[in-house]
Amino acid sequence: MAEARLQVIVSGAVPREPLTTDPWQFQTGCVDALVASWRARGFSPVTIDNDIGLLERTLKALGRPAWEVTPEDIDRVVGDLAVQGRKTSTRREYVQIFKGFHRFLQARKAVEIEAAVGVRLVCPIDEFNASRHVGDDSPALLPPPTPERVGEFFDFMKQRIATARKYGPAARDDAMFRTLYHAGLRSEEASLLEKPDLHFTRGPFGKLHVRFGKGAHTSGPRPRWVPMLDVLDLVLRWFLEDVRPKFPDSPVLFADESGGSLHRGTICNRLRYLMELEGRPAAERFSPHALRRACATHNYERGVDLVAIQQMLGHWTVSSTMRYVRPSATFIEDAYQRAIASTLAELSGKDTTA
Repeated sequence: MAEARLQVIVSGAVPREPLTTDPWQFQTGCVDALVASWRARGFSPVTIDNDIGLLERTLKALGRPAWEVTPEDIDRVVGDLAVQGRKTSTRREYVQIFKGFHRFLQARKAVEIEAAVGVRLVCPIDEFNASRHVGDDSPALLPPPTPERVGEFFDFMKQRIATARKYGPAARDDAMFRTLYHAGLRSEEASLLEKPDLHFTRGPFGKLHVRFGKGAHTSGPRPRWVPMLDVLDLVLRWFLEDVRPKFPDSPVLFADESGGSLHRGTICNRLRYLMELEGRPAAERFSPHALRRACATHNYERGVDLVAIQQMLGHWTVSSTMRYVRPSATFIEDAYQRAIASTLAELSGKDTTA
């Protein structure tokens, strides 16, 4: 009689259910399990829908089960996106969503995959094809709109409110894009704001409770409190009292005409449409995310502490915030003149703030 031997399987428990012989069906089950983990961590429905679509497109482009994907497959897919003219940020999203899925497989499904197909999971994303946060052709390398340019845009928005065929959407757009700029919010963060998230009595300026702040490395939502600076509190009071009642009743703050949340893609399209109406040259147009970068840059130029800007934007590290800050060409000279003026005032005993 043959001697029975025990086999030790590292990194997890022995699967309880029979493994499917169809790799695509098994991968679909893995995707469903990943989505269930997103829901358990509190990801918003909008985020989940967007990420599911992105993951499905990535897996389809790779053309083979995730555990069989090689570095050359990643190079091929990302290269095809580049040939199609897709932005650096889009290519980075494809790489990152697959990397997150592969990390989930390693943590939850490695034992089953090795038992079923004899493959030990090794991530195909390496130092040669890993996505960079800012690429050579990334829009983040472009300077954000200047304070003067932002002011001109909001002057146009104010005039448009008086002449627009529909007062409600025009006034909503003005309040929403002012919120993106003055609070430094991401489009999705603004779309998920609800009326109870406005706390006008909290702090000296009032605060926004951003409940679905973006987390680092798929860590889930990271809430934060953002002060309503630069009279944003007055803008949002006006919006709540005069504009929001013109839309269907719902908890959503910046609602569409059915009372639902605006998708981040819709917000981007709205801004593009408004700047086309404004009639400025293409070089003077900007994205919703550029307003967030402008918020960081303009506050930094005004002397706001970098750590304060980091907390406001919800970045994990100050180094992330520094990638957003693009001071003007005369920033050094302006800072020097302020320092000299302050020093001369101290020597002469005069108050330069008077």
